[in-house]
Amino acid sequence: MEEEGQLSVDVYQDKSNIIIKSTIAGVEPEDIDITFDNDMITVRGKRKKDLTVDEGDYFYQECYWGGFSRSIILPVEVQEEKIKATIKNGVLTITLPKAKRKDVNIEVEDEN
Repeated sequence: MEEEGQLSVDVYQDKSNIIIKSTIAGVEPEDIDITFDNDMITVRGKRKKDLTVDEGDYFYQECYWGGFSRSIILPVEVQEEKIKATIKNGVLTITLPKAKRKDVNIEVEDEN
């Protein structure tokens, strides 16, 4: 089984959204898969090497190439149908609108 790297993320909120940001330079949008299930979002992808270099020719090899994933349990409910993902300048941004709280009205039933 091929080893996966863990995607580094920032997760924060504003008044209306949970926002997830990750540097994802070198990954094509078609090589990213984002899934949402219950209260967890998962980002999977693959960063492909564009050239082959012999191991002995490296002075430093710090960049991660290959598959990666990250699952994040969300701290609040979100509106699943309104989740949006964008990539700009090598940064993936996932915006998850918070679900609106609903107050439940209590009715009093007549005991007769």
